[in-house]
Amino acid sequence: MSGRPAESEPPAAVRTRGGPSVPDGSDAAPRRGRGRRPAEQVRADALRAAGGILLAEGLADLTFDRVAQQAGVSRTTLHKWWPSIGALALDGYFHSVEDALVFPDTGDIRADLRRQLDSFVHIMTETPAGRAVLELIGRAQTDRYLADAYRRLYSSGRRALAEERLRRAQELGQVRGDVDPQTVVDQLWGAVYHRLLVPDEPVTRRFVDGLLANLFDGIAARDASDVRPSAPVASSSS
Repeated sequence: MSGRPAESEPPAAVRTRGGPSVPDGSDAAPRRGRGRRPAEQVRADALRAAGGILLAEGLADLTFDRVAQQAGVSRTTLHKWWPSIGALALDGYFHSVEDALVFPDTGDIRADLRRQLDSFVHIMTETPAGRAVLELIGRAQTDRYLADAYRRLYSSGRRALAEERLRRAQELGQVRGDVDPQTVVDQLWGAVYHRLLVPDEPVTRRFVDGLLANLFDGIAARDASDVRPSAPVASSSS
């Protein structure tokens, strides 16, 4: 039986960011007066529309129909590239924040980690993108296409950038050679995500400073002057 697939159903062929090829976009709906657009432009327009809706209104209001209408793209084309609306939303999110999360390399690993974490915290706490990524993480628990895209397109990519920067620091002698970059990434970004998802305490720049101080300076006392008496523990009545 022919017809367009439901939004939750995977298309017969899927092409995502980093895939082996890009469809030619021949079934994309051309905009009036502009003629047929190259596939790359069709994809960019779809991502721009998806990211704009997601950041302005949230994941619940994002649909294939709305993206198709705003981007001048057919639903068939969207389904060729993204197997679920969640996967499209994630790609649109990453398209929107990619430039803001570029990992710097100034030659000073501590300063570069500080700058990248500051940018991340700013996005997550002071812009609509923070709410959006938390919505995407929540949706990924029930959308396996989104969960797979999140690992491949976002979290693994962000992790790779941080690990590459840490290995560069190891080559320069700024970080010990026996340090595992993956563990460092989890220590820093994992702590931030924990506070975002379990908001008992706020995510602040002071918190980031503390994470970096503990990482680079350690928490073990260096001499007797570093040892401070702990606060007395109140005894409970029996």
